[in-house]
Amino acid sequence: MYYNEHCIVFNAEHTPMKIDKAAFLKLFDFVTQFPHYFVGSNADLPIVGGSILSHDHFQGGHYEFAMAKAPVETPVVFRGYEDVEAGLVKWPMSVIRLTGPDRFRLADLADRILGCWRGYSDEAALIFAETGGEPHNTITPIARRRGENYQLDLVLRNNLTTEEYPLGLYHPHQNLHHIKKENIGLIEVMGLAVLPSRLKTELEELRRAILAGEDLRENPLTASHADWAEELQRRHVFTEENAAGILRQEVGAVFMQVLTDAGVYKRDQAGKAAFLRFVEAVNR
Repeated sequence: MYYNEHCIVFNAEHTPMKIDKAAFLKLFDFVTQFPHYFVGSNADLPIVGGSILSHDHFQGGHYEFAMAKAPVETPVVFRGYEDVEAGLVKWPMSVIRLTGPDRFRLADLADRILGCWRGYSDEAALIFAETGGEPHNTITPIARRRGENYQLDLVLRNNLTTEEYPLGLYHPHQNLHHIKKENIGLIEVMGLAVLPSRLKTELEELRRAILAGEDLRENPLTASHADWAEELQRRHVFTEENAAGILRQEVGAVFMQVLTDAGVYKRDQAGKAAFLRFVEAVNR
């Protein structure tokens, strides 16, 4: 169990995962019956899916993630849906939040956004809808209730690979793989790090080796972390009392960078301008 009342919702029929209007409506049906739960879906493409794509399913729970607490940073208006409150969320990944009392209106708008995103390219922002016939754009959706309102977060995903980033341009970059190499799925998108079990042993050995002044590159359990640990030692004085806490805090900082790498639009002036270009594309 990752968090309080973690649940998985399976389709009774064996059918592949697919993000579409029907999926949005299913999410809203679930939170109508269970308004104290959130529910969401992994994306439906490899690399950004982080899940089993062969069977339709959702994940939910009685828990509020950091992303759900993050505010709307930039309000936007979608033409024809002025009754839906919408905006870009202050979050490392690229999130459009829709809020309103009518779940069918939200599902309609989400479908319009998804349809535009599926076919959207912006070469200046390194976003390509497809290359060589392979589709790249999809969405990770998360639904919840806010009193009488429904709320839907649409996290834009892209699984483009490049020669420099063969595992994915919008995926944890190679310098972070000593901590997190695996796909970024629904739970990580919302701000909870799902880390490989090997880290429990490796970080404890790293703590011990740092305090002992050992050569980290000579130890197979710490060698992959050596560059990172040497940089940490330039910023921190490690002691028996604080070493574990420093490593835990710095793993959190790495995970923040993991989410930043996975974000399609970066959190800078150019990234925001590109994000708003997509909003304009939806409004055409």
